[in-house]
Amino acid sequence: MSTPTVSCPALFIAAPASGQGKTTVTAGLARLLRNQGKVVRVFKTGPDYLDPQILAQASGQPVDQLDLWMAGEAYCRQSFYDAACEADLILVEGAMGLFDGEPSSADLAALFNIPMAVVMDVKGMAQTAAALVSGLVGFRDDIHIAGLIANACGSQRHRELIEGALPPTIPLLAAMPRDPALSLPERHLGLVQAAEIREDLEARFEAGAKALETAGLLESLAALSPVTFTAPQEQLAAAKPLLNGHTIGVARDAAFSFVYQANLDLLEQMGATLRFFSPLTDSHLPECDALWLPGGYPELHAQTLADNGAMRSAIEAFYRADKPILAECGGLLYCLETLTDYDDITHTMLGLLPGQGAMRGRRGCQGMQTAELPEGPVRGHAHHRSMAEGTPEPIGHGRRQRHPAPGEAIYRQKRLTATYLHLFFPNNPDAVARLFSSTPFLSTQAHAEQQLLSEAFTHATQ
Repeated sequence: MSTPTVSCPALFIAAPASGQGKTTVTAGLARLLRNQGKVVRVFKTGPDYLDPQILAQASGQPVDQLDLWMAGEAYCRQSFYDAACEADLILVEGAMGLFDGEPSSADLAALFNIPMAVVMDVKGMAQTAAALVSGLVGFRDDIHIAGLIANACGSQRHRELIEGALPPTIPLLAAMPRDPALSLPERHLGLVQAAEIREDLEARFEAGAKALETAGLLESLAALSPVTFTAPQEQLAAAKPLLNGHTIGVARDAAFSFVYQANLDLLEQMGATLRFFSPLTDSHLPECDALWLPGGYPELHAQTLADNGAMRSAIEAFYRADKPILAECGGLLYCLETLTDYDDITHTMLGLLPGQGAMRGRRGCQGMQTAELPEGPVRGHAHHRSMAEGTPEPIGHGRRQRHPAPGEAIYRQKRLTATYLHLFFPNNPDAVARLFSSTPFLSTQAHAEQQLLSEAFTHATQ
């Protein structure tokens, strides 16, 4: 039986480094094609949370993160195949520089034969831009770089100098003008959240779309051959109904928004009902069997969180009832006793976990890790600019992708699991189901000890 295939135009938006304008170009192109009635499916390389919010608004379609290590090749292959079945064009935005990381953006593009467009901020250079992109083209022979998109181009003459220096095999796909109205605003750890500046983003999307259309990018795309995407030889196993009848309360507001759509989809596929609530504005929890406090920006809303005593009491009662709670990164900070923000103001938090959280400027921690949970290993990543002190002894640590040093601490108090790690649930659905299950999961050793105690009690009472 032959493996199903489908063809669809696709383009990988990459760059020599961060800050070159990848998201600006990807969002503008997605909006341009959407305005023409096209269905555009956009993916983001790596574990980013903020760019997908921007890209989802620009394209009008959900945006998933793809990472060969965290999600796996089969997951990425299935995602591309499914998207190609419905889309007129697939766009993939890379992460950092196109060769940075293991695996890198180039690794993902090479595996699926997706041509790459290199976005480069050309302010302060001309012919050198041609030299740089030529070096990128020659660095590996398993990728296809379709051309250069010159961002922040100062004039028509500037464009001519760059285009004239490019070899015939590397076309100038487009030149974006140097215009502040096109760029997207930034904040620590990336772009601001889309919901905060929705109307402003709309104006920038439309301006970017117009600039790319004027630059002739659509004509360049028309010359690209469609990419053939193949379904995995072994279809991804359907999610087991391990959470049938379970309701999970998910914190979702401006303070807690770092959520993979793939995680929500998996929970529902396993039978869970999701009920969203806001720790910022709600006074009570929804009726639920488990809670998920994801990452986000609690430090920017710490006073509001501290002032919402009704919600703090509701979550504390839920915790005291010995119900499962997963707290990730920003959720971990919320569960501590206090949180000190960037202005050095200390705010009272939930106090479910002993310890104090504090922001620490621009230095941060990041990296891919596997959370070694009693329920099973789950891959994910850490990315934060805060620290937690005075915390209890962890039950374990994340296992770093390529370094022997212990990763992020994993805490377990009653049914609360708290860690700086953001978990990618599809990596181990069974472990995630155990994590949110109403029945506490026992490790093999703990189960054996409980079994021995039970047998001893039975023998003594006979």
